[in-house]
Parts: sequence; C-alpha cells; structure tokens
Amino acid sequence: MNLDYMHLAIKEAVIADKKKEVPVGAVIVLDGKVIAKGYNKREKTQNALLHAEIVAIDKACKKLKSWRLENCEMYVTLEPCSMCAGAIINSRIKVVYFGAYDPKSGACGSVVNLLENKSFNHNPQVLGGIMEKECGELLTNFFKNKRESQKRAS
Repeated sequence: MNLDYMHLAIKEAVIADKKKEVPVGAVIVLDGKVIAKGYNKREKTQNALLHAEIVAIDKACKKLKSWRLENCEMYVTLEPCSMCAGAIINSRIKVVYFGAYDPKSGACGSVVNLLENKSFNHNPQVLGGIMEKECGELLTNFFKNKRESQKRAS
C-alpha cells in the first residue's frame, strides 16, 4: 500500500466536488505506475453507472487493451457499492484499498462483503479505512454544504 496513491484518489474526489458531484475518487495502479484515474460523473452525465471506480476501470481497460486488470490495485476514497464491487470482481483487480466506510451501501464489509464472497470466481484483497478521516470529511462537508444550499434556496 502506498499513501501517495490515496492522495491522488483524494485529488480526484476534490475534482468531483468542484463539479458538484459526490466527491469520490479512484486510482488504478499497475507495477507502481498510475494507469487510470476517475471521479464520480453521475450528475453531469445523468448516468447511474458513472461512479469513480467504473470510470477508472473503463480507462484502465482501454489503456491495457484488456478487460483483465489482474495485477492492478485500486485506491478509492469511499467503500465501493455493490455495482462497483461487481466490476472490481469482474475485472480481476488484485487489491482494493478504500478510505471511508459506507454504512448505507458499502459492499466491502459495511452492508455486505462481495469481495470476500468465496462463491465468486475472483476475490480481491481488500483493506478499508485508509486515510478514513480525510476521505470521510470530503463527503461530510459535501453533504453539509448541499443541505445548507437547499435551506437557503427554500
């Protein structure tokens, strides 16, 4: 694990925040090199699929010209949801490091743990709580500001 990569994921989350997206960022690393980055794009695109992890996986697959990301590691600021956990499993990512836990929809231990479900043909290693405070504060501040904006508008 390398905290520099989590810092890069946080930078991606900050980009999302500036674009009024839920601030989640993801980085994919292969052999010590960043091969893909992504942040949430659901609001701008009105596409439910464009979570940070999916954006990064798509870019990594295009870069490697393969759907198999077998030796890759993912750093993501928020615990992946079930959709993203499924994409991680299907793309064969080796290790997932995430920041904040998601008690409402986290699929890497909070609500369910899809990555460690032995029924699947691939089980990435997963380690959560990496820079949890910093990652969590991004989300807390985003939703706090959003609520305050809504109050002012009404």
